[in-house]
Amino acid sequence: MLRPFLSFALLVVGGHSVLAAAPRPNVLFIALDDLRPELGCYGYAHIVSPNIDQLAARGVVFTRAYCQYPVCNATRASLLTGLRPDSTGVSDNRTQFRKIVPDVVTLPQQFKRHGYQTQAFGKIYHGLFETANVGRTFDDPASWTAPHWYGSPQYYFSPRGMEVAREVFAKKEKKSAGDPDEWKKHFVQGLATEAPDVPYSALYDGELTDRAMRALAELKGKPFFLAVGYLKPHLPFVAPKKYWDLYDRAKITLPHPPVAPRGAPAMALQNGHELRSQYTDMGGTAPLSEAQARELRHGYYACVSFVDAQIGRLLAELDRLGLRENTIVVLWGDHGWHLGEQGLWAKLSDFEVAARVPLIVSAPGRKAGVKSAALVEFVDVFPSLCELAGLPQPGHLEGTSFVRLLDAPNRPWKSAAFTQVVHGATTGRSLRTERFRFTRWHPTKIPGETEALELYDLGSDSTELENIAARPEHATLVKDLTAKLEKGWRAAGP
Repeated sequence: MLRPFLSFALLVVGGHSVLAAAPRPNVLFIALDDLRPELGCYGYAHIVSPNIDQLAARGVVFTRAYCQYPVCNATRASLLTGLRPDSTGVSDNRTQFRKIVPDVVTLPQQFKRHGYQTQAFGKIYHGLFETANVGRTFDDPASWTAPHWYGSPQYYFSPRGMEVAREVFAKKEKKSAGDPDEWKKHFVQGLATEAPDVPYSALYDGELTDRAMRALAELKGKPFFLAVGYLKPHLPFVAPKKYWDLYDRAKITLPHPPVAPRGAPAMALQNGHELRSQYTDMGGTAPLSEAQARELRHGYYACVSFVDAQIGRLLAELDRLGLRENTIVVLWGDHGWHLGEQGLWAKLSDFEVAARVPLIVSAPGRKAGVKSAALVEFVDVFPSLCELAGLPQPGHLEGTSFVRLLDAPNRPWKSAAFTQVVHGATTGRSLRTERFRFTRWHPTKIPGETEALELYDLGSDSTELENIAARPEHATLVKDLTAKLEKGWRAAGP
């Protein structure tokens, strides 16, 4: 059995220096589903996110952080194992990582091995409902010292929303009689948006926060790794009405650019049909109207503000219990999300809006209220938290600790961040450098064959309006970036 790792501090007692055991820092690990870095602390004044902004004021905001695979299960498997998608073997929402790497030590498991109490509430790995959808298929008991808590799959709370949900459930399950509330026990997707006039506690993320706050009180006095996984702002965009009322829909801007980049290959635009195929009020093949686009963006913003309020409650409890000064708080969103940009309404793309993620780290004794534009990746989170807590880093990790950036946010760092995605039989591997996003598409089973290339100059075209890979004047640049992509992440380290 491994002994708990101890850290030490140099104290002065009676004029003499004494090496004494110091309390190990706790970790509050906050995950959000489909949250892109559109927050006040990222420079977006139209978003009401005061609590996340306050966390940012007490830590470091990474303005150029990237996921390794822009879909829920794959990105979480990567972050929580410290392995890149090629090593986890996970590139979808169906594969449990332990089927591919059964003996890998996960991030919370490493803390558990070194004497920490590790608990999870909500969506940390891919599971989030007790029985519905994937149920506990993706649970990982080896990571936790207490059972992982999952909430109810009920999404809808307004009379109209519940009526539609019943209709969808009856049609899908071919059930028209029996318990009219049976649908609440299942994963039912009806309307894409809803603004029920209900208290926060009625929704998944409200109950989640209540439970996590109680866990904080119970864990006080023990070193802990508490993982809190929020469902929002994932579709459907359901949040209590008071959070919708924070925004004037008429002032909500339409997506820019609303169309595919000029010269983008067809495979780059196949990011799934999560919106159009799964929600009754968004079906069909015609482009969404401006009214629908504003409604969806309004709903997304309302969900961001709702979950921000829950995070505020959680952090306030951390303060009330006197735990903040010895707790590392890390907040991350699992991948970006297209809100109509490039004509897309989902994740699963190699564009900047899907690959770039929010990442905020507030650690005792480190910089506060600063931003770092260094290129960092989700695989860097595992080694960074180990270093901050004084734990050894497992040998399998494929990221780089960014702890040095917490003290010197502007120091030279990685030359590239890597993201990949599979669209059908084609894989896109993307490289984000200081200025450019470069993507090479190849048949998944024939990595050496190139199907298409994309190059976007984010220094002059931050919204990826035009693929400039075919321009003759960029031939040398494309050659250099191709070589950099082939050398991979090991050659891009700081």
